[in-house]
Amino acid sequence: MRPKTQVIHAGIFGDEYTGSVSVPIYQTSTYKQEAVGKTKGYDYSRTANPTRRALEVLIQELEHGKAGFAFGSGMAAISSVLMLLNSGDHVVITDDVYGGTFRVVDKVFKRLGISATFVDTSDPNQITQAITKQTKAVYLETPTNPLLKVTDIRKAAQIAHQHQLLLIVDNTFATPYWQHPLDLGADIVLHSATKYIGGHSDVVAGLVAVASDDLAEKIGFIQNSVGAVPGPQDAWLLVRGIKTLGLRMEQIEKNANKIAEYLQAHPKVKKVYYPGLASHPGHALAEKQAGGFGGMISFDAGDEETVNKILAKTRYFTLAESLGAVESLISVPAKMTHASIPKPRREELGITDGLIRLSVGIEDVEDLIEDLDQALS
Repeated sequence: MRPKTQVIHAGIFGDEYTGSVSVPIYQTSTYKQEAVGKTKGYDYSRTANPTRRALEVLIQELEHGKAGFAFGSGMAAISSVLMLLNSGDHVVITDDVYGGTFRVVDKVFKRLGISATFVDTSDPNQITQAITKQTKAVYLETPTNPLLKVTDIRKAAQIAHQHQLLLIVDNTFATPYWQHPLDLGADIVLHSATKYIGGHSDVVAGLVAVASDDLAEKIGFIQNSVGAVPGPQDAWLLVRGIKTLGLRMEQIEKNANKIAEYLQAHPKVKKVYYPGLASHPGHALAEKQAGGFGGMISFDAGDEETVNKILAKTRYFTLAESLGAVESLISVPAKMTHASIPKPRREELGITDGLIRLSVGIEDVEDLIEDLDQALS
């Protein structure tokens, strides 16, 4: 089954009882039991819901996993996966990581006795050097947020498994349409489904897929115990959104490539971060391990004053948090998505006050380029 067919026909299709081609929204919290413990597979919607199950089977198949799990947000998914660790454990994490991930690791899990070392995972040697006797997992973003670094997933998996560690990959930017970390050796893949999976800025959710039955059992236990699950309406919105994932990702990438080339040639832009550019240090690797380069672009506009002028003038790029929607968004990571990272650390990583991040949408690319051109001018 080819990718654009799979996003429509994978998982649970329609409703066998009525013939509906759309999975129904089972808006229920509980289920009638024929006798004590005798059910039709469902007893309470925190544990399982038919609409949510359709979504979970879908992400399992799209990510080529053993099982899939849905959560109430991307951070709920990330936190639930990190709950596999115990007090005293250590995790190696990509340095250029989403600010919310940094915050929950540094402010919540650290307090619970789980430590972390943040390194540039695009350099495999730094992963190896950061591993200690207490290390239990390696956590990657690739491409990263917001500097679009690319990590070799297969090589990271080899390093992790040589040390009996889990490899966890945040696949939000690439999506299962372009990249399959489990096929490259990862143990767990996760998404902020709020982004490209949903694709329409109308739902908040997270998704996880795992490569083994053992991990499926453990994540399932955590999901049911903690209960950070989405409601059936949100699950249905994601199932619907996934049906156009292929069309959206292909158009978004076409737009992003043209915009990145435009920005790279602009005299007022100091640097452009986009894996689709041949000048990007991770270009060849991204081309090898993924089917596409995605729709996220970051660029250095110089300083905060210039950034503010650009933000005030854009018309089609909406100033907003989040990413991955049909409409184009613009943000300043240092002030928005990554504000929770201390400023000295941000500047060390290259997340300066002059850095702008674009989430390219599906609008006419000429309009988007004209919008950026008048703002930069």
